[in-house]
Amino acid sequence: MHDDINPFATEEITPAFNDEWVAKRRVADAIKQLSEALVTSSPSIDTMHAIAEQLEITAREFRGSPRIYGRFDWAASGEHGSFGQISHELNPLAGWSNPLAPPVNNWLEGDIALGTCQCGWAYEGPPGSVHGGYVAAIFDQFLGMAQVLGGQPGMTGYLHVNYHQRTPLNTELKLEAKLVKVEGRKTIMRGEMYAEGVMTASAEGLFVQPRGEIMNGWIKASAPSKQD
Repeated sequence: MHDDINPFATEEITPAFNDEWVAKRRVADAIKQLSEALVTSSPSIDTMHAIAEQLEITAREFRGSPRIYGRFDWAASGEHGSFGQISHELNPLAGWSNPLAPPVNNWLEGDIALGTCQCGWAYEGPPGSVHGGYVAAIFDQFLGMAQVLGGQPGMTGYLHVNYHQRTPLNTELKLEAKLVKVEGRKTIMRGEMYAEGVMTASAEGLFVQPRGEIMNGWIKASAPSKQD
């Protein structure tokens, strides 16, 4: 096991906290390969039923193992890493152990946030293009990370996305973001997405620091209040 390395310090992928996450990353990658194969292949119906039967057995075996629900519970024992490390594994957009994630890799260089990701056929919307909902979700994740440039964590207040060109599948997407301003509990970020040097989308996000105690990198539940 290693210390709690900042996953946003460099472009290099932060190593897994322990062998458990190494194995989980391998499982997640296999599921991604399966998803890509599912949406791009047309085997016989009998073959698909046979594959489904195998996968149902695997799913039952997984459900029979010890279960942990939610990142707070994963972090509680201290055996799986810090809350930040666990988020780096399980986040649905950037988690290396989450098969739903492309994943988005993001890091900071001075006063700029940078990132990359690549979306395969499972993310197709318009023909040959990344679904616009995933483009927005990628921005939400990326700008949400980049808001650390403002020095305070917050939750998404709004996300405005402009689609300039189609965003191609199976192409490295490059992301850039800068801090616009911090005003009280509000942080405004602006970002851009590029494919082969062409800007395909841009976004502005408002992130609001909730009232309440920050604990383990997140917000302790407090009574709902009107945003400033």
